[in-house]
Amino acid sequence: MKTFKGKPITLIGETKKVGDQALDFKAINNKGEYQNLSDFKSKYIILNVVPSLDTTVCDRQTRTINQELADLEDVTVLTLSNDLPFAQARWCGNAGLDNIIALSDYIDLDFGNKYGTYIKELRLLARSVFVLDKDRKVIYVEYADEMSQHLNFDQLLNFMRNLPKA
Repeated sequence: MKTFKGKPITLIGETKKVGDQALDFKAINNKGEYQNLSDFKSKYIILNVVPSLDTTVCDRQTRTINQELADLEDVTVLTLSNDLPFAQARWCGNAGLDNIIALSDYIDLDFGNKYGTYIKELRLLARSVFVLDKDRKVIYVEYADEMSQHLNFDQLLNFMRNLPKA
């Protein structure tokens, strides 16, 4: 059972597991333009999914993933939330993290519905992380059980640091 601050929530869409093919999706960048997963060509893509960048737990998750993994070769981190694009841009500026690619799913819920992260009761995305390989297969996934709790950062960081190099 998934919860948000102890209350049960309903996730819409099919959750992903290791070995699944990642589905292409569209979301809006902080310039108001649609971007698709297929636009990104790195060998590995991390989908960092948070309910809202303006919360302490989401802020820490996004900073940790970007700061710890930014130096890895051929890795792109996409941070997805249902925050409005201008709110994402403001957060990125205030956080001093200019290299973050933030994408908003607030209009179409295309990502949330395809990856089983859309929280029906709150119209937010469920805290989760996905790692995709060059063939866009899911090679790592974690969905938080309680949305106000942190993911297992150590496990994710170790996994990423031990990936085969090009």
